Amino acid sequence: MTEPTNPIPTGLGIIDCMLGIPEAEDRSDWFAAFRPMIKDEETLKQFSMPAQYMFKDVPQTGNPGDFVAWTVAQMDRFGIEKALVGWNDNETSRRAKAEFPDRFFFDLPCNPNDGMAEVARIRRIHAEVGLSAISVFPAGTCPQVPINHKYMFPLYTVASELGLPVCLNVGVPGPRIPMDTQKVEYLDEVCWFFPDLKIVMRHGAEPWEALAVKLMLKWPNLYYSTSAFAPRHYPKAIIDYANTRGADKIIYAGYFPMGLSLDRIFADMPKVPFKPEVWPKFLRDNARRVFNLT
Repeated sequence: MTEPTNPIPTGLGIIDCMLGIPEAEDRSDWFAAFRPMIKDEETLKQFSMPAQYMFKDVPQTGNPGDFVAWTVAQMDRFGIEKALVGWNDNETSRRAKAEFPDRFFFDLPCNPNDGMAEVARIRRIHAEVGLSAISVFPAGTCPQVPINHKYMFPLYTVASELGLPVCLNVGVPGPRIPMDTQKVEYLDEVCWFFPDLKIVMRHGAEPWEALAVKLMLKWPNLYYSTSAFAPRHYPKAIIDYANTRGADKIIYAGYFPMGLSLDRIFADMPKVPFKPEVWPKFLRDNARRVFNLT
């Protein structure tokens, strides 16, 4: 039986709130930061990305020579006007900003274990670059730091002062590392203590997606992005929420080229049963508002 399709609007100028610019054909260094926590032999010896058991068709980039221009070409194929990428403070990041200033905006991946030195780094790079967000992978910090841990609060404070959203991985992490640091319930305290801080959930929130919806209803500063999920696997609770009271809270984010191809994402997208009025908010407008884009 053919699945029903729901054509998405064309010509929107999609904003993708999680996309990567490769720097080499071999991307095994993408999980170097938490490799010391990996214990199973399959991940260490066979995986090219740390959650490969979940992503069977990890995109292969080849070596196009100019990875920045290649990434923009992939975005053009699917009508992606802008993409949020991690600022790595290197030549690739600087070229992306200099050569394509209208196509990329940046979040800064942060390590709460670095304390006030990390706060100073955020301030310095924001002054130099003009960040749109900071981000933390709680389970992937080494050692791990929970979402509501005291080490996180300096990062939340500086983000709030600078008017930057914070993107947080929540739910069971894909890599085979412990999950406790990413329990969705921990967001409740953070949203309460920092009412002016916009927090964007990443990577699904499963198996606590119903709780994620409940917390978004409770806290006006909490949002959800669809990163690392092929559209056919978006949680039903999230789709239902977007179609009812949460149309302004759900933000499109892909996972290219880390785990999903844009071909896969946009082949799946018409199968998502969003109401027609939800699509522009999901694919563009919510990102503009949350990340202060012009």
